[in-house]
Amino acid sequence: MKTLFSNFKGDLFGGITAGIVALPLALAFGVSSGLGPSAGLYGAIFISFFAALFGGTSTQVSGPTAPMTAVSMVVIAGIVAIYDGSIEKALPAILGVFLLAGLFQIGLGILGIGRYIRYIPYPVVSGFMTAIGAIIIITQILPAIGYYPKEDSEFVDQFKPEAEELILENILREEAGEGILVLEDFEETINRSGEITENAILDEARTLASSEASGVLGSIKVLSKAINNINWLELILAMSTILIIYGFKKITTIIPSTLVALIVVSGIAYGFDLEYRSIEKIPEGFPMPKLEIFTKFKLNAITPYIFTALTLALLGAIDSLLTSVVADNMTKTKHNPNKELVGQGIGNSIAAIFGGLPGAGATIRTVVNINSGGKTKLSGMLAGIILLTILLAIGPVASQIPAAVLAGILITVGISVMDYKGLRAIPSLPKDMKLGPLRLSSEVMVMLVVLVLSTFWNLVYAVGIGLIIASLMFMKKIGDLTAQRSDVKPLLKEKSWADEKNFPENLKQDVFIKHLKGPLFFGTTSDFLRLAEQIPKTARIVILRLGRMQYMDQSGLYAMEEVLQELRKNDIMPLFVNILDQPKYMMERIDIIPDLVPKEHIFKKFDECVKWIEQWDMVDKVKKDGFIINMPP
Repeated sequence: MKTLFSNFKGDLFGGITAGIVALPLALAFGVSSGLGPSAGLYGAIFISFFAALFGGTSTQVSGPTAPMTAVSMVVIAGIVAIYDGSIEKALPAILGVFLLAGLFQIGLGILGIGRYIRYIPYPVVSGFMTAIGAIIIITQILPAIGYYPKEDSEFVDQFKPEAEELILENILREEAGEGILVLEDFEETINRSGEITENAILDEARTLASSEASGVLGSIKVLSKAINNINWLELILAMSTILIIYGFKKITTIIPSTLVALIVVSGIAYGFDLEYRSIEKIPEGFPMPKLEIFTKFKLNAITPYIFTALTLALLGAIDSLLTSVVADNMTKTKHNPNKELVGQGIGNSIAAIFGGLPGAGATIRTVVNINSGGKTKLSGMLAGIILLTILLAIGPVASQIPAAVLAGILITVGISVMDYKGLRAIPSLPKDMKLGPLRLSSEVMVMLVVLVLSTFWNLVYAVGIGLIIASLMFMKKIGDLTAQRSDVKPLLKEKSWADEKNFPENLKQDVFIKHLKGPLFFGTTSDFLRLAEQIPKTARIVILRLGRMQYMDQSGLYAMEEVLQELRKNDIMPLFVNILDQPKYMMERIDIIPDLVPKEHIFKKFDECVKWIEQWDMVDKVKKDGFIINMPP
């Protein structure tokens, strides 16, 4: 406890400042996600408090972040679609996925995965972060200009026929589930068809319209219609918010510009009684646990999203640990990555139970906390308490915030989250890959693939594909480099080693010496398999010098077997010199030793091998008698 309160004054100021900075972002992320501002606020409260309490980074302040919110949007939209557009019905499954993500994070921390997160390739992270920025900007254009597809009667009317069919399909599906056959009970079907009222069709059509206009592609589809229906007041509110956020930073950075913009623009809109669209009402009082996660939750609803939950957990881990590195650099301390993952997992799990969005370590809030004097875990915990206090004190007032203001805030978040460092580096990176008529860097290609797929298709799958492509490219590069250094690639004549300079002249025509330097693994096997092509036609013996081949994987093992079999087929005798323990063990497991290379054909030193050849005049014997395996020792 002494350590926790050793910097109380600094932690208090840090926590208050970080909490104030988090407020507008939490509300904006909640609205953007589709669960409402309260979800963002609840997530910020619980994640900030519990991630700080149990985490491994003393100064970190956590809460909903842009990447986590973007992925959460995908999860929410997918599950809501399954439940016919009803957030209320889908909520237990949505929160179940968030809870599972938190539990995955705890598991990752316990398993010690935290130390490996840093190995995720930069191009994947760069493409993903830039895509997040693009997604946020594009999807916030519609609310920024005051266009809401489900309120556009002309647009909604297009979906009424489909809505009527969908309602009828749902009725028939319910009857089938209840064991009622339409052909046997027309009366029941006719009675239930009374549910297809004009209001029901209109509600379903509005849901379909919102779904059609959701996401990046949906926003682009209806953009021309939105431009023809601009609400100028909403646009002015959003633009004013953006201008204040960027303009106030030039005056001072002591007071968060997002908070200034939120208060000033909302105050003017409310004070002058302007007819603006406000955010959803924020519930009053202390957040209550959503016990329906446990009572109404169906496992089959979450099963398709297990991979998504794992991706959400990994993304939160990356986001948090990158922020932890920033905190370490600022405070000259060292975080505990696995403990941090456990803390983040506990925070996300508890937030899910209370209906909050998942989150991660937030860089801006953490930097603000440190600059304001925060040094211990108490600062992050106080940030959560400050947010809870704001919720309890001015929750009804916060419900009057214009939706356009939060859209403006999110647009600035989208602009700031893009990886400009990675984008600026595109022209200067080596163009080592040819794609049709174009030449570009392999790293740039990975970044662009992740960027495009994340923006226009699916965030989760895009990251997975990016990781696979980056891994394959890395393996190819390492394989090529290893092959080059290990002399695996075809060479008619290899440079002699020092102990080979006095090799007997009468043996040079009949003995081929091959050096293997470096591991023989799946990245080098294709070149190694061409060994037979390198051997002169006059050669009858191949000496494989293996003293620098430290490792052999299963692919390398079978490649070695294939090469040795090819040598035997061509009446060429292989001899091993200085084989190391691991490759020897592998070759003994599948009887390469002694079936293809007897133990008497394995030598510790090169000069021993040469003496053995000279003593028995091996070359002459091979020429006269053909291929001989069992030579006397």
